[in-house]
Amino acid sequence: MCGIVGVVSKNPVNQLIYDALLLLQHRGQDAAGIATSHGNKFAMHKANGLVRDVFRTRNMRSLPGNIGIGQVRYPTAGSTSEEEAQPFYVNAPFGIVLAHNGNLTNAAELKVELFKNDYRHLNTDSDSEVLLNILAHQIQEVVSGYSLDPVSLFRAVSMLHRRVRGSYAVVAQIAGHGLLAFRDPFGIRPLCLGSAHTDSGIEYMLASESVALEGTGFKFERDVAPGEAIFIDLDGKLYSEQCAENPSLNPCAFEYVYLARPDSTIDGTSVYQTRLNMGKYLAEKIRSQFGQGDIDVVMPIPDSSRPSAMELADCLNLDYREGFIKNRYIGRTFMMPGQAIRKKSVRQKLNAIASEFKGKNVLLVDDSIVRGTTSREIVQMARESGARKVIFASAAPPVQFPNVYGIDMPTRSELIAYGRSQDEICREITADALVYQDVADMKRAISDANPVLKSIEASCFDGFYITGDVTPDYLDRLEAARNGSRSDKEDMVRSQLNLNLSHSTD
Repeated sequence: MCGIVGVVSKNPVNQLIYDALLLLQHRGQDAAGIATSHGNKFAMHKANGLVRDVFRTRNMRSLPGNIGIGQVRYPTAGSTSEEEAQPFYVNAPFGIVLAHNGNLTNAAELKVELFKNDYRHLNTDSDSEVLLNILAHQIQEVVSGYSLDPVSLFRAVSMLHRRVRGSYAVVAQIAGHGLLAFRDPFGIRPLCLGSAHTDSGIEYMLASESVALEGTGFKFERDVAPGEAIFIDLDGKLYSEQCAENPSLNPCAFEYVYLARPDSTIDGTSVYQTRLNMGKYLAEKIRSQFGQGDIDVVMPIPDSSRPSAMELADCLNLDYREGFIKNRYIGRTFMMPGQAIRKKSVRQKLNAIASEFKGKNVLLVDDSIVRGTTSREIVQMARESGARKVIFASAAPPVQFPNVYGIDMPTRSELIAYGRSQDEICREITADALVYQDVADMKRAISDANPVLKSIEASCFDGFYITGDVTPDYLDRLEAARNGSRSDKEDMVRSQLNLNLSHSTD
């Protein structure tokens, strides 16, 4: 759950990258960083916090150069220490800085290989530093002397693909040479390319979502293909090559369900249209389970579920009302660790308009139910506001399995749908009735928006892990490691929560 951006321009890029990161802030609120290059030197600033808090005027002035990368981070592995904010830097060969969106499933094995075979030292627990050192080692293997041509660089990426497992969309700078970007062979995490024609020449931007391109004046050109690498040299010349042996496109369903902005297009697919489609299919299921008069009004849980709720209400010919008003100056509650922290933040984030609930049978529509904490608080708020009956609907299927590809839901015991029936979940969130989207309908909602998408990565819903290396033992080890560091993370977030209430992020 990170957002990345890389820019090659004829003009200074610090402000451009800053603006792009603001447009990607919804993808990560834990830390932000920018690295630029001028000549053969890198300048970098990164810290924990939101983009507008991390970068002050003095920081921006210290980031000269016409090429650069940036990232907003939400951690999925390791700790929340400031040292693990990205980009990461390694000095050999040439000097490389890298930012990564995703999660490596074989990071533990790669750490051993890097130490014993490649003689490389890691300074953090981040899998992004692992990825950087694998890339650096493979580049060192294919180059001789001080020259680095695109052919050798693409060969190094091909070697990386053969070693690394999991999900990764990457932007990296190589000192004195240019900008490299590549995507994992399964295309799980998104990455797109845009261009802008200026008086100084053509400029390029690569970003996690198209909204970052369009919001900064770049024209969306295309998505980076699974397994593809793109290299843009210092003169602005673009090279690309397919570097994977058997690439296939398997975009993450959770991008369309929740993570991405609705005005983005990911892998040729409108996020907004997929959410409308989810509402349509959910309406069909609700129609089969409830009679006329059972529901008086449809209300979204703002903001991600709004398109699905509007379409659902339209399909069922029901009134659509906004019963909850969102405080936009608090972070996304799904991203907050710890039940107590999420519970507290829900009441600070949402306020109910009592007149919209009083005496009504209300259908609440949310994009998904992960841990259930938010859902339970919202149902109780609806009841306190006078709702006669509260029916809860999820535009996504039950989240029953850990996501290991970059969405922070790794612990099965935290998932409300794990090991529980739908009736049990309904009782847990204290609703009168509960309706989930079917897995097949969710996938159909996405593929309807773009028939090219034949395979959707939906492991947290269906338990199928596309990379083929995620076993029950792997999940047990992952959960044990996460539980060991969770309390430290919660303590840090709890201390910062009240300080962050004045910041807009979603």
